[in-house]
Amino acid sequence: MQYEGTVIRPPSEADSIILQVSLGCSHNKCTFCGAYKEKRFGIRRTSAIARDINFAAQHCRRQKTVFLVDGNVLALPHRFLVDLFATIRSKLPWVRRISLYAGCRDILSRSIEQLSELKKLGLGRIYMGLESGNDAVLDAVNKGVTGDDMVAAGRRVRAASIFLSVTCLLGLAGAEPDASRSHAEDTARVLNRMQPSQIAVLTLMLLDNTELGRMARQGKFILPGKSQLFKELRILVAGLSDCRSQLQANHASNYFQLDGRMPRDREKFLSIIDNALSGSICIKPEYLRAL
Repeated sequence: MQYEGTVIRPPSEADSIILQVSLGCSHNKCTFCGAYKEKRFGIRRTSAIARDINFAAQHCRRQKTVFLVDGNVLALPHRFLVDLFATIRSKLPWVRRISLYAGCRDILSRSIEQLSELKKLGLGRIYMGLESGNDAVLDAVNKGVTGDDMVAAGRRVRAASIFLSVTCLLGLAGAEPDASRSHAEDTARVLNRMQPSQIAVLTLMLLDNTELGRMARQGKFILPGKSQLFKELRILVAGLSDCRSQLQANHASNYFQLDGRMPRDREKFLSIIDNALSGSICIKPEYLRAL
């Protein structure tokens, strides 16, 4: 398999066939994200995609899932995706699930019927970056959508019976206490309304090639300290009163791990967070954190 530029994938796709079908991100304006700054969004060459599928057909028979990259693959034309999925099904018949990243606006540009068509062709999981349910935070980081938009997109994915994994980003509101609390509370409210299959909580890490990183160097953005990040997480978890989802905070950016189901494991999660706040459990050192 050959890739152009840096390839990003979720932790849960570590054992998947990573098939690059697009380059970059169709939005690529989020102030915190530096993943695709060096790429212009577009469809990868058809010949390159076909070559990689043929390689997978010969050498990847033990891998049962395919993850399509780069960012926002769902932004590609629907007919292209239908043909691509049909090719994967024909060439890699042992694959049981195709997954991809999708932006909120790209999901909303698809009808439930179109999403259902892709589901029938193998699309089993969509990863969507929620990051925050707070409109002020979403606007500040240039997501280009509102919390209500996120809810509508999430519900559309679920209506097509596709597994929906959403990411939330601790620290994105900065260090001001009221903004931090609102970020956590509103994110919980949006998740309760959305009812995703999986919630993945990450912790903001500032990158030099991002607008937010530049703002931090200029003193215009202050990253919360560990204690405040843990309080944000506690508010978020406590606020998930009506959400029946997997919840994982096991990304390399996090200081400690949570892994279980809501609401079953909520009290266990809150106890772990309280222990982190009191210093009763070991916290990952900075040099081990990564994106």
